[in-house]
Amino acid sequence: MATIQWFPGHMAKAIRQLEENLHLVDIVFELVDARIPSASRNPEIERLIKDKPHLMILTKSDLADPEQTQNWIKAFKAKGLPAIAVDSKANITTKTVTKIAQSLLAQKLSDEAQKGLKERPIRAITVGIPNVGKSTLLNRLVNKRVAQVGDTPGVTKGQQWLRSSSKLSLLDTPGILWPKFDDEQTGQELALTGAIKEQRFASDDVGLYALHFFRTYYPDTLVDRYKLSEADQELSDVDLLLKLTKQFGMKDDYDRASDRLIQDIRKGKLGRYTLNRMGAVEDD
Repeated sequence: MATIQWFPGHMAKAIRQLEENLHLVDIVFELVDARIPSASRNPEIERLIKDKPHLMILTKSDLADPEQTQNWIKAFKAKGLPAIAVDSKANITTKTVTKIAQSLLAQKLSDEAQKGLKERPIRAITVGIPNVGKSTLLNRLVNKRVAQVGDTPGVTKGQQWLRSSSKLSLLDTPGILWPKFDDEQTGQELALTGAIKEQRFASDDVGLYALHFFRTYYPDTLVDRYKLSEADQELSDVDLLLKLTKQFGMKDDYDRASDRLIQDIRKGKLGRYTLNRMGAVEDD
């Protein structure tokens, strides 16, 4: 199985820019994909922001398993990380995010007021991996199309300040991956959800990973989508992929069939799913 790696030069530059600009902001909005809250947390970002106040924003929650999303929010909060889930295409209001940021920065804002400093917008920086939905969320927060939006990773190449409201200013950053994934599964999770460009991974490896995952956690959706018989369900992952390849009319082109499976999953044709599993977390 090939190891997936991707660390182009513009990402190394983005990390340097983030490090240089952190002192300009009051808070970090760290975006993670609700389908892979663990795999989409960049350890480089965690290292850089250190103790800077920050809010975890789980994007694409409309694509994720809702029970798993709530478990992850509770888990982040248990670690002292405030977290919210958003459907980036829905109407999340600037007021909601601003209110959370104000509560997290209450002491700092109070100290500035006591010093007689003029009230100013909260300065926030948005960070996350490629294709996590930063541009879509930013466009919602500023209520206009100012950040480029694309369904492929690497759309945002530079940094820009965006005025969200009189109380919030946002600094956008390009998506940042890290130089080396800790394990093969992380790379497969990122590839399946679209954080890594297709040229960087082997489709059949990711297709087999996807089949095994859905057979384990969401078997009914797989059966319903591809009309699998009881005999089909007894096949190995490899044999099932070959079966689907023929079912798709692709003869022996299992790479192409894997691409079809990956696209079906990304488009939600197999329903909502969460690859990074989190057990139930008790409320405080």
